[in-house]
Amino acid sequence: MIDRLSSLLSRFELRARVFRGGGLRGSESFDGDGEECHLHLVRGGSIVLTSAPLGQHVIAMPGAVFLRRPGSYRLDSGEGETADVVSAAFELGLGDENPLLRSLPGILSIPFSCVPSLEAVQEALFAECHERACGHAAVVDRLAEVLVIQLLRFAIRRQLVESGSLAGLADARLSKALTAMHSDPSQEWTLELMAGIAGMSRSRFAAAFTDTVGIPPGEYLTQWRIGLAKRLLRRGLAVKLVALEVGYGSASALTRAFTHGVGLTPTQWLAGQREFASGQVE
Repeated sequence: MIDRLSSLLSRFELRARVFRGGGLRGSESFDGDGEECHLHLVRGGSIVLTSAPLGQHVIAMPGAVFLRRPGSYRLDSGEGETADVVSAAFELGLGDENPLLRSLPGILSIPFSCVPSLEAVQEALFAECHERACGHAAVVDRLAEVLVIQLLRFAIRRQLVESGSLAGLADARLSKALTAMHSDPSQEWTLELMAGIAGMSRSRFAAAFTDTVGIPPGEYLTQWRIGLAKRLLRRGLAVKLVALEVGYGSASALTRAFTHGVGLTPTQWLAGQREFASGQVE
C-alpha cells in the first residue's frame, strides 16, 4: 500500500543538485531561479541568512534550512568564524503543480538533533563533499535527495506546517483521503467517498479538511488534477489522454476545468510554456 508521502513523490520526480560544499567564511550571495528550492545543511559554526522577503534568520546549531522559491539572499558566517555548509537546489515539480511544495513556508529550519535518522546520511554527504572521490557529483546529489525526503517526513510527523497538504498529511484521518486522491486522481471522487475513506461524516470531513488544508476538498482535488495535467502536457501527452489520466471524462471537460483554473486552455498554456523555454535557451 502506497504511503502518504510516496503518493506524491511517485508523481513528481525529486531532483537535487549540490552546488556548494565546504567552509563558508564571510559572506556569500545566492540567487534562486524561481523554480528551485534551496537547502542549506550547517554542521559546524553558525550562519546568518538575510533575505528581503524573509528577513534575517540565525542558524546557530547544526541543522537544515529549507528555502522555498528563495530569490536573492545572503549567508554570513559568524565574525572570524568558518561555517561548515553544504548547499543544494532541488525540484519536486515545476511552478505550483505539486501541493507539497505549495504548503511549505518560505523558510523552515530543522536542527539535526531533532532528526536522528539524518545522522548517517548527512555525515556521508559532508564526507563526500570534502573528499571528492570519483563519481562525486552523482553521490552528493543522491544523498541530498535522501535528506530532502527525510526532512519532509519529519515535517509531516512533527506537524511543523500549520496549513496546506503537509498539514493534511499530518492528520491521521485526513491523510487517508489525501493519499487516496494523490494515488488515484482518475477516481470519480465525491465528498461522500472522501469522507468515508477518512472515517468521518461528510460535514465533519468538509469542515476539518477546509480548516486544516486551507481550501475545500473539491477545490483541492481540482488543483491536484490541474497540476498533474500540466506535468503530463509538458511531457507531450495529448489533451484527451491527459483528461482520462487525471479524472476528466473528455478533452472538453478538462479544457473547461483547466481554463477556469488557469485562464488559458491546455493548448494555449502549453504553447506559452514552450515559448518561455525557447526564450530561456536563447
